[in-house]
Amino acid sequence: MIITTTPQIEGKKIVEYKGVVFGEVISGVNFIKDFMAGIRDFVGGRSQTYEEELINARNNAMEEMRKRAEAMGADAVVGVDVDYEVLGQGGGMLMVTVSGTAVVTE
Repeated sequence: MIITTTPQIEGKKIVEYKGVVFGEVISGVNFIKDFMAGIRDFVGGRSQTYEEELINARNNAMEEMRKRAEAMGADAVVGVDVDYEVLGQGGGMLMVTVSGTAVVTE
C-alpha cells in the first residue's frame, strides 16, 4: 500500500475515494524511562529513550491507519498528516494521530 503526504501519486490515477482514515496510538512512558530522560536533559544531549518511544508510536499509528484503509478496500492513502500531543498528568502520555484519505488507484 502506498502511503504519502502528497494529494496524488505520481504515475497513478485515483479512481475512487473511500473516505478519511485514521490511526491513533496513546503511549505511556514509564518511570525508569522518565528518570533516564531527566538525567539526559540535565547533562544535555538527545533522549534516545523518548526518540525510540516516539518512533514506535508513529509507526504503530501508521500501521493502524494502513489496516483501516485496507479494510475499506483502498490500495493507497494520500494527504497523510501526523499530529503529536502530550496528555496526562505531568505529560506522561504521548498521543500520535495520523490521518489521510483512503483511495483506490489504477
